[in-house]
Amino acid sequence: MNESEIILGIDPGLATCGYGLIETKKRRDFEFVESGTIRTSSDETMGNRLKKIHLSTKELVEEYNPSKIAIERIFFSTNQKTAVLVAQARGVILLASTERKTFSYSPLEIKKTITGYGQANKKQLQIMIKRLLNLRKIPTPADAADAIGVALCCGLERNSAVHAQRQER
Repeated sequence: MNESEIILGIDPGLATCGYGLIETKKRRDFEFVESGTIRTSSDETMGNRLKKIHLSTKELVEEYNPSKIAIERIFFSTNQKTAVLVAQARGVILLASTERKTFSYSPLEIKKTITGYGQANKKQLQIMIKRLLNLRKIPTPADAADAIGVALCCGLERNSAVHAQRQER
């Protein structure tokens, strides 16, 4: 692992897409860099909404130069229409990330990696994010906090001893 690297985490969504950036200082030492949301309006055409997500993601990649991009996998619930919309947003995010190493994590993987328990609730996850990044308060809004969690999951998983052993084989 490099001495320091930036990881961009993304919680995809069509109306609100969260992003969070962390920096890895050492093997398991992380620092919060930036977080926020990309918002689109339902008054806009689908093409314009996806274009805004794509361009905003490209701007983040160009500005922060992350070595890794971690994107939350879509959780397919009973609302298939929402899942399809999120999948479209996720697609343009992947398109904006083609020059970087990208990783995908399910909500269960994120919770398990950060809290040690795959069924942790949102509050438990947020408390652990706050602790691991030495933040004064829980990050907001929720979409940005989720994206920070995705980035942190990538950093923890990619810098783990188990992953290092797998890479050596």
